[in-house]
Amino acid sequence: MRIELATAPGDHAYPNEDYVSVALPASGGGGALVVLDGVTPPEGDDGCVHGVSWFTARLGGSLLELSGSRRDMPLTSCLSEAIARTAASHGSTCDLSHPLTPQATAVAARWDTGRIEYLVLSDSVLLVELIHDGVTPLLDDRIDRLRAEGRRLAPLRNTEGGFFTAAADPGVSGKAVTGEFRRDEVRALAALTDGASRWVELFGEGDWTECFALLRKEGPQALIDRVRAAEHADPDGTAFPRGKTHDDAAAIFVEP
Repeated sequence: MRIELATAPGDHAYPNEDYVSVALPASGGGGALVVLDGVTPPEGDDGCVHGVSWFTARLGGSLLELSGSRRDMPLTSCLSEAIARTAASHGSTCDLSHPLTPQATAVAARWDTGRIEYLVLSDSVLLVELIHDGVTPLLDDRIDRLRAEGRRLAPLRNTEGGFFTAAADPGVSGKAVTGEFRRDEVRALAALTDGASRWVELFGEGDWTECFALLRKEGPQALIDRVRAAEHADPDGTAFPRGKTHDDAAAIFVEP
């Protein structure tokens, strides 16, 4: 088994709001990975005294523990329970009904000797390398479709007809893209937050297959380093317009 992961803040003056981790059961018969991308709110009150990095650490830790220990629960139920736990941990001090309450995108995958399950919510990505069919990107494309329609995203967060993130409502797990593969169909997995997937989706340095090949050959830190190089080459966002010059980035590569 091979596991490599890396993460880096977009700005070292602020906490990294991404979360990436993996768990392997003591039996050695499987594992689980979780990648979250915390959503940075606009300046102003978000109703929470803790902040996004606190939220992603709590949510990610709960989701990883449940995914690894409760194999009787589907990943959607694991996400629902993790959201409920996290909400309960700060519901007495924070306004969880605030539209900017801390929230995150989510990717989870879980494998054993027979199958690999996955869950993708919002704009992080899971890449699956199939033995006979190459690299398949598993995406929740709601944001891309809304942008293509020229829609403003802010009013559409966590609303029907819009897009969804993991915040305080456990029911959002039902909006995730989910599925499974036979274990013997899959060679390797990778998960990226959009700060790392910029290499493909923003800068066009390669496609998903080339991205996967880079992860396999050089590892997640090399991908993040290449994203940073592309960002530094366009510091003002002239060639590649973007909301942040540098974004938090996280990536994990797993050969289970």
